Amino acid sequence: MKLKKSLPGLRSTAVRQNPRPLGRGASLPYRDIDRFLIYLYIMSITSIQDILPLVEQPSRYLGSEINTIKKDHDKVKLCFALAFPDLYEIGTSHLGLQILYHILNSHDEIAAERVFAPAVDLEAYLRTYDIPLVSLESQKPLDRFDIIGFSLLYELNYTNMLTMLDLANIPFFARQRDGSFPLVIAGGPCTCNPEPVADFFDAMVVGDGENVIMEMSRIWLKWKTSDISDKETLLKMWSDIEGVYIPMFFNPKFGGAGFQTIDPEYSHYQTVKRAVVDDLDRAFFPEAPIIHYGKPVHDRLSLEVSRGCTRGCRFCQAGVIYRPVRERSPETLIALSDASIASTGYEDISLLSLSTGDYGCIVPLMERLMARCESGHIAVSFPSLRAGTLTPELMNLVKRVRKTGFTIAPEAGSQRLRDVINKNITEKEIADTVKDAFSLGWRVIKLYFMIGLPTETDEDLQAIVDLVKTLRGIKRPNGRIAKINVSVATFIPKPHTPFQWSPQITLAESKQKIRWLQKSLKMSGIHFKWQGPEVSMLEGLWARGDRRLSRLLLAAYNKGCKFDGWSDKFQYKLWQEAFCDEGVDIDFYTTRVRDLAEPLPWDHIDTRVTRNFLINEWQKASKGELTADCRSGDCSVCGVCDFDFIEPKVFETCKEETEKPLSQDDFKKTFYKKLKISYSKQSHAKYFGHLELVKIFLRAIRRAGITVQFSEGFHPKPRISFEDPLPIGMESLNECFYILVAGNVKPQFIIDRFNEHLPEGLRVFDCQLVPAKSARKATTSATYMVTKRDGFFDEKELKCFAKSPEFIFSRTRRKGKIKRIDLKEMVINIELPAPDRLKMTLKSEPGKTVRPFEVIDKIFSLKEEEIKQAKVVKL
Repeated sequence: MKLKKSLPGLRSTAVRQNPRPLGRGASLPYRDIDRFLIYLYIMSITSIQDILPLVEQPSRYLGSEINTIKKDHDKVKLCFALAFPDLYEIGTSHLGLQILYHILNSHDEIAAERVFAPAVDLEAYLRTYDIPLVSLESQKPLDRFDIIGFSLLYELNYTNMLTMLDLANIPFFARQRDGSFPLVIAGGPCTCNPEPVADFFDAMVVGDGENVIMEMSRIWLKWKTSDISDKETLLKMWSDIEGVYIPMFFNPKFGGAGFQTIDPEYSHYQTVKRAVVDDLDRAFFPEAPIIHYGKPVHDRLSLEVSRGCTRGCRFCQAGVIYRPVRERSPETLIALSDASIASTGYEDISLLSLSTGDYGCIVPLMERLMARCESGHIAVSFPSLRAGTLTPELMNLVKRVRKTGFTIAPEAGSQRLRDVINKNITEKEIADTVKDAFSLGWRVIKLYFMIGLPTETDEDLQAIVDLVKTLRGIKRPNGRIAKINVSVATFIPKPHTPFQWSPQITLAESKQKIRWLQKSLKMSGIHFKWQGPEVSMLEGLWARGDRRLSRLLLAAYNKGCKFDGWSDKFQYKLWQEAFCDEGVDIDFYTTRVRDLAEPLPWDHIDTRVTRNFLINEWQKASKGELTADCRSGDCSVCGVCDFDFIEPKVFETCKEETEKPLSQDDFKKTFYKKLKISYSKQSHAKYFGHLELVKIFLRAIRRAGITVQFSEGFHPKPRISFEDPLPIGMESLNECFYILVAGNVKPQFIIDRFNEHLPEGLRVFDCQLVPAKSARKATTSATYMVTKRDGFFDEKELKCFAKSPEFIFSRTRRKGKIKRIDLKEMVINIELPAPDRLKMTLKSEPGKTVRPFEVIDKIFSLKEEEIKQAKVVKL
């Protein structure tokens, strides 16, 4: 009898049909024994750990990464869950989450832990087995935390937020949650228009969160020990903190025209002013960030060099809500990079800001960073580059280790339209930057454009094509045509920008423009891609929506919408059904022209940029007039700065380096020897894939301070090689790899240092010198012990295999080729030491191997889940 791959509702059904444990002598309430076995199997699955063998990329759910912080919850007063409503690979790359995690855990009475949206496979198993969503660090159910804080970075993550609350058995709406449930709060750029999701949250943070989150936590600790500990009292105390929005104290009203206005509950609390960290040099920044497992989207050390931007692009929401520009000093950045590289072992540093090339001391900073990083083969990159700020001098510094990505965002094709949006770059600056990049060895550049910008004409679209052709005509030094990746997205008007009154183009217009560009840019060397117009339309709806949309979100979620930002999961038809069911006119929020006098749903959120400034910029845009960069020109009087505490902070000078770091020539003189490192891979480490395991060891080498030899060439890499990689889910008592290390390094030092820097489950136990000219012995066989999680192996099936003269099965290879393998030739020995344990020795030949999981599957009549959940140890 085999279980189906998906068992929705079987656990709850089993509980309903057999609500009480069987007493001695009681008869089975089931019609047959198979049904009872299903019941036993389902009831044995009680935690996420039981499910991990069944899901893809299980390491994303372990919570054992280097630099995680685990506290005893019995010894703290506040348990804080930091929730990110997207996959681990997305959320764990977010710098803001790292900052909040470490700043909260710096307080002795607070334990902060992470939780991410589970992938659809894990979600299905959680629902099937009625297991709640838990945090990574302690595996504690989410509903047992005191506060859950969501990071809202992207509007299309809103349905994932509901998924997480649903899996935690927490009511969606704030009004439905009494004191027995955690407080649910949110922060991030989406809170600059909190209204579409305001009904779901007890509190929302507008602006920089570092100081606000600590003040909210301190007030919670004080409130928890006070005589009056009702929820509304706490919310009133929180409302006194600058940057904190309490939705229940702001009542929405809707007039005949459908516009939302806000009726504040209290006269002293009518607007919410954005919180601003005035000095980044004094702000908290983690020196030991968590080192992610798997393949995060940003797998590098993120170093925030500045916050805010002075360029004044009229479409850019971040350029408004992060004003003014505040830079970290070069000395602070150097100290942070030194400490963070030592604690992480990363091989890449990314200098983050809205416009890194504008950083006042960018060249001196890069010179000092590269002087430190070059000898260790650590690359330094920018997330994107602004044409005109990336000089040949800066490019030469970037490419000293290896060339990183190269992205330029002209946004518009014509100079007229770039003037409308206040993108102060010329076509000549763009072309010169690309020409410099190609001459210095870059082979691929990425260009980013928007369609549907205010006042856009057909001529502006043609200008995109013309600009791409011009750049395509710039030859590389070898005379070859370079590769250009062109990315296009539909412009989405965002709150608190000069274009917040602008209409978004219709779905039909967006599709027509993209099709035309796709056809016009169909030429060699050009790769064209775009964001789906439906995705942009939905993002536009949520960006400028009001509180009526909360019921739409719930309706879409109930229809199955989730991971809407992922093209393979996005289901626009379900959203259209929800629009119809809830009577939502999407054009009311997106494509209509707004009057300047019209009330806006986010009017009570004060970003510190005045409405008059935004209106003036909107009017200047219609005339094609530019506004100068206030970094180098006059103050634009946007209203953000008070010039007492809040004002631009930039650094134009940088102290000279007093200590000369080692150069690569110093390392070339080093004598290297080859070592064989033996290690075990057990417990949760079995969930590491091979490439993931290699990365874990390489970063442990850096943290341990072990000097290794690098390869020569364009992309130098450590000289390390692993023997036959294990599949995910298999443990081993003895694996090995080979590495070239400095000749003066002692084997015991290698063992000790590795074990200080490896995650749980990995342990180095031997280190041997490999004699010169010795050939590596080919492994001819391996022995495994397989233990079933539940039940036992069928001895009759094993005897049947033993008696068979041959046991042929087929394996589909690449390109659909079929390979026939005789299992009898590959299984040297197989026996049952116990009914639930199977010991086997398998032959291994070049190009011809079988895995224990495969052997079990072919010999025994076992369910796929049973095979995956078996414990397999290579002896």
